[in-house]
Amino acid sequence: MSTASSWRETPQRYRLEAAACVKCGKIFYPPRRACPKCGSREFEMSQLPYTGKLATYTVIRTPPSEFSDLAPYALAVVELDNGVKIHCQVSDVAFDELHVGMPVRMEFRRIREDGEAGMIHYGHKAVPV
Repeated sequence: MSTASSWRETPQRYRLEAAACVKCGKIFYPPRRACPKCGSREFEMSQLPYTGKLATYTVIRTPPSEFSDLAPYALAVVELDNGVKIHCQVSDVAFDELHVGMPVRMEFRRIREDGEAGMIHYGHKAVPV
């Protein structure tokens, strides 16, 4: 991800902010410019809950080059308590303990670094409750 796109996405990534459509109430993370459900362009910012459960997961053993130093690692789709689903890494748990429905909470952590002197990327990871 480029520095510019990372900067634009900072508020929702760092604070787990989503956009709630004013017309139909559908919540989008990350926020969108138009609601695909009703076509509205009016949104209110909405704070997402920090707790949820694993909807599905996988263990990455052969990662893309920028994540090769992290392998193996777990990725999951987490269904937050309000029903919004997000994609993130899972930490602080053995792979054989992962299971669908596992309660998790979102924590703000370092995701990766672009080289020794590069930009450090932060985001949310799911950890067991």
